[in-house]
Amino acid sequence: MAAKSKAKGAAGGAIAAGQALRENQYVQRLIDDEDLRDDLRSALESARKAYERADGKSPQKAIEDKKVQRELKSAAESLKSAAEALREPPKRSHGFAKLLVIAFAGAVLALALSEDLRNKVLDALFGAEEEYEYTATTTPSEPAPAADGAETASAS
Repeated sequence: MAAKSKAKGAAGGAIAAGQALRENQYVQRLIDDEDLRDDLRSALESARKAYERADGKSPQKAIEDKKVQRELKSAAESLKSAAEALREPPKRSHGFAKLLVIAFAGAVLALALSEDLRNKVLDALFGAEEEYEYTATTTPSEPAPAADGAETASAS
């Protein structure tokens, strides 16, 4: 009977641990971010290669080995990249905002390029434009006689 309660307690602890992992922001980032996983995988592979190359050598010879140095540098860069990715807040997609900007730009472009569309929008906003023809009720006046100096200049 004690074994059953012990097993239930262990199962409850495993469930609680699983729940805690699911709620952990770093674990969620690791699950969601493929680049983060790639950086960690790359760091692990580089560290493994450096360890295999240095295995069996004296520490002095292992440190002097250029290939070991290169693998360790690669591992360090990958770990640095992964750490930066964990520090940054997750990037949110602004899909709706981008769609809204594209739609607005398209509407402005359509209005700029299409006179018919522009007229329809202006008519909808400000009412239809009344077109009329103007007819003058007065007669045009006779041209004024030119000054004497102008006649002599044109006559010569």
